[in-house]
Amino acid sequence: MTHLVLASASPARLATLRSAGIEPTVIVSGVDEAQLTGLTPVDLARGLAELKGSAVAARDDLPRGALVLGCDSVLELDGEALGKPGDAETATKRWQAMRGRSGVLRSGHSLHDTTTGRHVSATASTTVHFADVSDDEIAAYVATGEPLHVAGAFTVDGLGGAFVTGIEGDFHNVVGVSLPLVRTMVADLGHRWVDLWSPTGGGSSSSDS
Repeated sequence: MTHLVLASASPARLATLRSAGIEPTVIVSGVDEAQLTGLTPVDLARGLAELKGSAVAARDDLPRGALVLGCDSVLELDGEALGKPGDAETATKRWQAMRGRSGVLRSGHSLHDTTTGRHVSATASTTVHFADVSDDEIAAYVATGEPLHVAGAFTVDGLGGAFVTGIEGDFHNVVGVSLPLVRTMVADLGHRWVDLWSPTGGGSSSSDS
């Protein structure tokens, strides 16, 4: 079995990996995301994933032979990268701009092999079509708090799912981690995806954010 370390605090990413048979150790990188500026949405998502993955891979308390996966997502709308809104006013404005339109969810992935020091990075893209929601629906959704702390101010696997009319591409990528892409990256580093499957379903988590 090859152990995976997830360098992300996202509960949705953790749940996605668990549903795929993987029980990763969670270690939050604590990197300053604001240090990357002036990048395209594709490069920003990948750059943030690389920052997170590199920071955690450099630690000396990782499971032996672990693979470290860093991830980050942004929604591209009108050429702009939209991350977590952070507050209700920003989330409301985002939804007013998004409703009835389509955006592209960009999820950066960076996978580090702590044994060899090799790493690979890539960004997966999925088109998301949003419903033409009303002002009342936007207000109610923002009031739940869910959209404040997720990329693009929406989820497809939570309360926001009813406001997404369709996607083109990998569903899991919209949640935050593209399983098909990570499988390919694992192979690129000389490992087998099936060796990441947990035989017991056990695991551990820790945070140093």
